[in-house]
Amino acid sequence: MAHGGGHGGHHGKPGGLSFPPGSGVLTGTEIDLTVSAGMHEVGGKRGFGVAVNGTIPGPLVRLKEGNEVTLRVRNTLAEDTSIHWHGLLVPFQFDGVPGVSFPGIKPGETFTYKFPLRQSGTYWYHSHSGLQEQSGHYGPLIVDPAEPDLIVSDREFVLLLSEFTAMHPHKIFERLRTGEGYFNRQKTTWTDDYAMTGAERRMWAQMRMPATDIADVSAPTYTYLANGLPMQAAPEFLFRPGERVRIRLINGSAMTFFNVRIPGVELTVVAADGQAVKPVTVEELQIAVAETYDLIVEPAASAHAIVCESMDRSGMALAVLSDRAGLRPAVPALRKAPLLTMADMGMNHGDGGHDHGGGGKSSTSMDGMPMRDISLLPPDVKVGPGIDMVSMSPVDKTGEPGIGLNDVGHRVLTYRDLSALIPNADTREPSRLLELHLTGNMERYMWSFDGRMFNAVSDVPIRFAWNERVRVKLINNTMMAHPIHLHGMFFEVVNGQTPAHQPRKNVLTVQPGASATFDLTANEPGDWAFHCHLLYHMHGGMMQIVTVMGPEGAK
Repeated sequence: MAHGGGHGGHHGKPGGLSFPPGSGVLTGTEIDLTVSAGMHEVGGKRGFGVAVNGTIPGPLVRLKEGNEVTLRVRNTLAEDTSIHWHGLLVPFQFDGVPGVSFPGIKPGETFTYKFPLRQSGTYWYHSHSGLQEQSGHYGPLIVDPAEPDLIVSDREFVLLLSEFTAMHPHKIFERLRTGEGYFNRQKTTWTDDYAMTGAERRMWAQMRMPATDIADVSAPTYTYLANGLPMQAAPEFLFRPGERVRIRLINGSAMTFFNVRIPGVELTVVAADGQAVKPVTVEELQIAVAETYDLIVEPAASAHAIVCESMDRSGMALAVLSDRAGLRPAVPALRKAPLLTMADMGMNHGDGGHDHGGGGKSSTSMDGMPMRDISLLPPDVKVGPGIDMVSMSPVDKTGEPGIGLNDVGHRVLTYRDLSALIPNADTREPSRLLELHLTGNMERYMWSFDGRMFNAVSDVPIRFAWNERVRVKLINNTMMAHPIHLHGMFFEVVNGQTPAHQPRKNVLTVQPGASATFDLTANEPGDWAFHCHLLYHMHGGMMQIVTVMGPEGAK
């Protein structure tokens, strides 16, 4: 299988001390990585950068299933750092989360990660220290299978999506804390307001957030990147007509959901979060922060735009799929920004939990209904200043494609389309149900599980017994989508498939005012981070620790 270059494209020489886009590929069983700080420039804007081996993104790390690998990480920063191997099954002490699984890597020190590779697939790596991930401390990671690959292609590319900002990430977080709407440039218009009923307008006022509050941070604060490059310098992926092309799609951004499509070309999804799924063909998909999808495409001759539009449609990342160097396809204009609806408040009682209008109309009048009735929460949720929103009746929305994609006129991937290609090993009925509420206060920018913001010192972890089979139901009481990530293990999404074919993932998006459920076999002993993968939501408190007791009752 030909490898077409994980970071293909054209870019000029970096100016001054600016880090160049990632271009290297590291292979073998012993790999050295160096984390350093400097200035990073994209599209004429310069900001603070954190690079791995001198590039942003860091180099593609390509490993082989079955090997034991040694990865030495040297820290040249003036602060602690770390690397988390997102999606890899590793001993917990090598998971790379400071304060949870190891102390972190001090300035001037080198930490050695050593573990066997027990899986194959498309993954990535990133810092779990402070807000370094936003500044460029991330990169792609591929583990090739020991046996012949179940996914057959003639050529493959890695497409890593992310953002650049000239604003220091701590300044971004400070501004979110002091004025959550600071970065929302897409306010509702008179036409949008006119389309709402009086009750709906009153409810948005009660929620103290506009219906356009789709993303906490977006363009122009962000420049969206494909393999480290802005759309004006889109990376070029060259193919020969008639080839089956595999695109390993990774969302390595800090805060951005992307809607991905190739106009005129169908996308066949063959893996999710590194795990093979039965092929499903769509024309568009929404990829949450930290998710990965493997796609097979069969492009015709000429050039095609790989359009990666931010969910709020404030900007896009772009790559080019072409049979000749230098061809540039037509790029579609950004589509109209979506609006949150009554369904996103969990208030669409009249249509079974599916709001297909897309414009904000609800089938049920909301006059007189309290928007933030704290009594709706169960007694184990800690009520306090960290909660200012409560969805009325969250419903499962795994059959919906994501905010703004209900009405696009073509088929869009949903979680219910995913079915595990290799049957799951453990299909036992879960022995218990754990319900967790995703909670928050938009104005104070406080985020939490069950109203409890993360405190590594005082928090009591979520405990699972060894090999316990648990069903976890996530209930989103907020008006934001949350991609929830569990370290150390895969879970199976409860999506209508039989237990043997529920798709295995490590990131699950819970839509606004909705719920989502997964089954888990607790067979990886240790302490594991469990958090929203929106960087500023995690930093703002939406994180907990999951502890799996070992076979003898000890970790």
